[in-house]
Amino acid sequence: MIKDIINKKRVGEELSRSELEEAFLGYLKGSVLDYQMSSLLMAICIQGMSLEETFILTDLFLNSGDQLDFSNIPGIKVDKHSTGGVGDKTTLVVVPIVASCMVPVIKMSGRGLGYTGGTIDKLESIPGYKTELLEDEIMKQVGDIYAVMMGQTGELCPLDKKVYALRDVSGTTDSIPLIASSIMSKKIAGGADKILIDIKVGSGAFMKTLKDAEDLSDIMIQIGEKYGRETRTIISDMNTPLGRMVGNGLEVEEAMDVLQGKEKGSFYDLCVELASQMVSMGKDISVSDAKIMVEDSIISGHAYQKFLDIVSYQGGRMDEFSVSQNVLEISSEVSGVVQSIDALEVAKLSCLLGAGRLTKEDKIDPGVGVYLNVLVGDKVEIGDVLLCLYLKSDDKGEYDISKIFEIK
Repeated sequence: MIKDIINKKRVGEELSRSELEEAFLGYLKGSVLDYQMSSLLMAICIQGMSLEETFILTDLFLNSGDQLDFSNIPGIKVDKHSTGGVGDKTTLVVVPIVASCMVPVIKMSGRGLGYTGGTIDKLESIPGYKTELLEDEIMKQVGDIYAVMMGQTGELCPLDKKVYALRDVSGTTDSIPLIASSIMSKKIAGGADKILIDIKVGSGAFMKTLKDAEDLSDIMIQIGEKYGRETRTIISDMNTPLGRMVGNGLEVEEAMDVLQGKEKGSFYDLCVELASQMVSMGKDISVSDAKIMVEDSIISGHAYQKFLDIVSYQGGRMDEFSVSQNVLEISSEVSGVVQSIDALEVAKLSCLLGAGRLTKEDKIDPGVGVYLNVLVGDKVEIGDVLLCLYLKSDDKGEYDISKIFEIK
């Protein structure tokens, strides 16, 4: 009985495959109710799961729906996943770079639910961009230009989808085994040969400590090995936003700047590192050799052209792309050095402007968001512009940024 399974996990005992099947497959079928699964998920959050339990749960997620097969596309297909961050537009930069190095990438992404948009929301800020593709369209596009950036296709891991929706509203999102099972089941079901995971750590991420990030890394690598998928991870900082721009259309603009080599800094460096790891995996070469190829693709303009090719293939019209022209500058009332920029507070502000959604039904405005004029370490004087707000209208209003910057 489900009550016995919940009680067993509540006291820290390991669950068998049959018990996990009874609980999770029962939940998918409807015989286990929301409040019962919520209790089990909370027990898992508190007591954890063994590696074997995590393997079993991944397998249940994986085999609950479709598994895509792209083996007829030549080359090693490499996929990436980020555990999420404020201003995380890395997919928009990394996929074109990797594809320009002739490594095929089939990147399926989701929408945002929370303070900022997801990759699909960012892509849909480009007028006409088609995020839903048929399998033959995917095959042709990857065969022609090595890359596709699209929404999730097929019924991949429906059990995970149902469990995740419950985790999102029951305070059980930050369990390491649940996160690992969720991410890896979708990556494996998505048909990738090799997988790169960007694990965010810091105030704006699920993983608040380096140890938690390292534990998550270890488990995901072991899951990948179990399914014959080489899996690499990198751990990156999420205490401050990625780059300068937060907001769907704004992040597309920044991605294009990075692809053209116009924007350098920590975000550029992260994109180069991720792309180098993916090219290394796809071509079976050293990361240092891959980095040379990656940087050459940016300098030569091939990476940016690949981005334009992807947009064009998927119906996007860059000549109609724009962001809001209603811009409000907010200046510093103190002088000093920027000590920190709170990623979560920036995300909240961006959502307030209309760039995020708090329910699945919320509409987002692709043209609004936040541009950071200063970064950590910059010196500012009274009156210097700290950030620019891209607004829906010219009604400027009052916006409190006191929690965003620490300046002293």
